[in-house]
Amino acid sequence: MSILARPAVASFAAKVMQRAVLLAGRLGSAASSLDSFPEFPRTVHEVTIPTSVGPARAMVYMPAADGASVPVHVNFHGGGYVLPLTELDDALCRFLAAEAGVAVINVDYVVAPQHPFPAPPRQAFEVVQWVAEHGDEHGWDGSRLSVGGQSAGGGLAAAVARQALEEGGPAIALQVLHYAPLDLATSGKDKRATIAKPMLRPWMAEIFDSSYVPDLRQRTDRLVSPANPADTADLKGMAPALVITAEWDLLRAEGERYAERLRKAGALIEHHLVPEADHGYDGKDLEKARQVYALIARHVRQAAGSKASDAT
Repeated sequence: MSILARPAVASFAAKVMQRAVLLAGRLGSAASSLDSFPEFPRTVHEVTIPTSVGPARAMVYMPAADGASVPVHVNFHGGGYVLPLTELDDALCRFLAAEAGVAVINVDYVVAPQHPFPAPPRQAFEVVQWVAEHGDEHGWDGSRLSVGGQSAGGGLAAAVARQALEEGGPAIALQVLHYAPLDLATSGKDKRATIAKPMLRPWMAEIFDSSYVPDLRQRTDRLVSPANPADTADLKGMAPALVITAEWDLLRAEGERYAERLRKAGALIEHHLVPEADHGYDGKDLEKARQVYALIARHVRQAAGSKASDAT
C-alpha cells in the first residue's frame, strides 16, 4: 500500500484534482463531449431533486415526442467518485434521448472526499426513487425506468439496482454498467490490465478508492464491491443488466466477474467486450463510442417497451 492510499493523503490529492477540473472548465479546456455527435440536438433543462443527502442537480434531456409521456433513463457520470464530470456524458445523453426515445436524467451527484461512502449511492438511489414517482409532473413515465453509468457512474447504477432489490423498488427495467469499478476491496495495485500503461493507473485507483471509502472495513460492502467474493447474497430478482467491459481496462476482470454473477442469478441480458479499448475509450474514439452507444440505446429502447415491473 503506497502513501496515496492513506485517506488524508488521498483526500488532499482528490481535492487538488477537483480544483484542476474546475480550472480547466473555466479556461474552456476541460475534456467535453459537447461537440461530439452534433446530429443529436441538445434539448435540456435543469431540475433539482431533493434527497436526504442534499439536493441533487440534474440535467434532463428530452427526446422529440408528440406530447406523449416517454420512458426515462437515469445516468450517473464517471470520475472515480471524486471528480464532478457531469458534462462528460453529454454526448451519451443526447445519443440515448434521440436513439432510444427516452428522457435522460444526467445526475450531478455528491462526490468524495467531501461526501464519502455511503452518501453517493444513497443519494443516487433516492434520485431514482424521485424520478420513478414524479414522471407525471415532468413528461416521463416512471414505470418505464432504466439506470446506467460509465466508470464510477456504473458502480452507482449497480448500487441503485441493489438497493431497489433490497427495498422492494422502484422497479428497474435495465441497468447499464459501462466499464464500472465493482470491486474496491481489491487494491488497484493488485489489479492487472492487459497493456503496460492503461489509462486508469493503480495510483489513481488508490486516490479514488481511499477518498471514496476511507475505512478499509467498508470496502467489501455490497454497494461498493458486488464483484468481490465477500458478497455472497442471492441476487435473484435483480434488475436485468447490460455489462460492458473494455479489453485493456484495469477494471475488466471485476466487470467480467460481476457479469458472471448476474448471469447465474438470471439477471444478465448481455456482456459486451469492447475490443482494443481502454477505460474511457469513448471520449477519444468516436467510432467505437458510436457503436457502443448504439448498443446501449437498443437495450434501453427494448427495456422501455414494457413497464419496469414486467422486466424484473
